[in-house]
Amino acid sequence: MNSEIRYRFQSPQIANRFLNELKDWPIAKVKTRLLNGGFDVKVSYQFDGTGFDYTCSELDDLASQHQGVEVN
Repeated sequence: MNSEIRYRFQSPQIANRFLNELKDWPIAKVKTRLLNGGFDVKVSYQFDGTGFDYTCSELDDLASQHQGVEVN
């Protein structure tokens, strides 16, 4: 199952810092895309649909370290 999460950051510079950390992220293979003039980052990854989604949890933690919040 393909999962997607979108995060909003205070500035495009902070969003790019978040993107750079995901380039060599050891937790899971993710695809990223900048949106909304660089303020938002959409993250896509594969989830097998069983058990707890640790990738989502780790992404939320990393985004909050950069003062990012999940948006719809």
